[in-house]
Amino acid sequence: MTQPAKPRIPVSQPYQWGNEIPYVTKALRDNWISSAGEFLGRFETEFAKYCNVRHGVACVNGTVACHLAFAAAGIGPGDEVICPDFTMMAPVFSIMYLGAKPVFVDADARSWTIDVTKIEAAITYKTKAILAVHIYGHPCDMESILRIAKKYNLTVLEDAAEAHGADVQIGGEWRRAGGIGLAAAFSFYANKNITTGEGGMVVTDDDGIAERVRSLKNLRLGNTNETRFIHDGVGYQYRMTNLHAAIGCAQMEHADDARAAKIAIAEQYHSLLANIPGVALPPSCEWGRNVYWVYGILIEDEFGVGRAETQRRLAAEGIETRTFFYPSHRQPHLIQQKALAPSPDDAFPVSNRLWERGLYIPSYIGMGDAAIERVAAAIRAIR
Repeated sequence: MTQPAKPRIPVSQPYQWGNEIPYVTKALRDNWISSAGEFLGRFETEFAKYCNVRHGVACVNGTVACHLAFAAAGIGPGDEVICPDFTMMAPVFSIMYLGAKPVFVDADARSWTIDVTKIEAAITYKTKAILAVHIYGHPCDMESILRIAKKYNLTVLEDAAEAHGADVQIGGEWRRAGGIGLAAAFSFYANKNITTGEGGMVVTDDDGIAERVRSLKNLRLGNTNETRFIHDGVGYQYRMTNLHAAIGCAQMEHADDARAAKIAIAEQYHSLLANIPGVALPPSCEWGRNVYWVYGILIEDEFGVGRAETQRRLAAEGIETRTFFYPSHRQPHLIQQKALAPSPDDAFPVSNRLWERGLYIPSYIGMGDAAIERVAAAIRAIR
């Protein structure tokens, strides 16, 4: 007799805490469904406070947030921006949107974020900024990045799309990721710890940056009735809707709960997957508090089968997984467009290794103990 298929365990899914539907319903009933309304200002204020900065500017997604933040910081044609080779491509493309050039630095084997010991060698007279991308919930070594930036008079920007609520130690004090550089970009995609379905935000302590981001995201419309349709430059239609912000407000009521839930799932996995030969667990470095946006593992030779075969066997058990990011220096489009400085593939050994061996497993908020134990048991069974 054929055994019934096991319930599928998705790699991620959004979690609703309770007020999402009432708040969206209120926005609909009040007829504030576009880019104005009470929830927009509230969401921006609450998220900025969460990041310990003065300004939050909501927009349509995390890629747009990167584009706006970099543009407002003055990144433009001919500039070079140092960024990690191991990253999602959104910030890289955002640099290229502005006519600037991404200059890639290998990942750090301990944290999977940018290797700060290799940044200075990548600096040229064209370098304008250093981009810190907080990977998979683990923050960069921001103290070292700030020190290098000060030495060379460079701007520090953050892509914190994967690190809502992560903390970084600087000067012996803990600070919130996203509230450290000149500006930071966040994403609220459905798989993020805080979600609006689709959405993004730029956060900053700088009044000028905030003003420029607000103008850029709103077509650079004039501020008065008479100047509304007089544009002083090229702008973008990157506004978030009040409907999406309504979801964000409901999520912000439980931002600390979401952070705690992700950490608790990670701790369960730590316990269940510890001491499996050939399985390397996610990083946790002394300078940062990981919020485990995803729970990533590395499949080493000792495990007995490779990453791809591990994924295939987990899929056969109804368990969804994802590969790690593909190294930026190997992206076909960047190579074809000659957007990269000539660099041998062996200049990025850590980035290559993370791609070849890395996968992340289900770790969504609301995932029960039984599902976590089933995933861990399936991994153990492979070996």
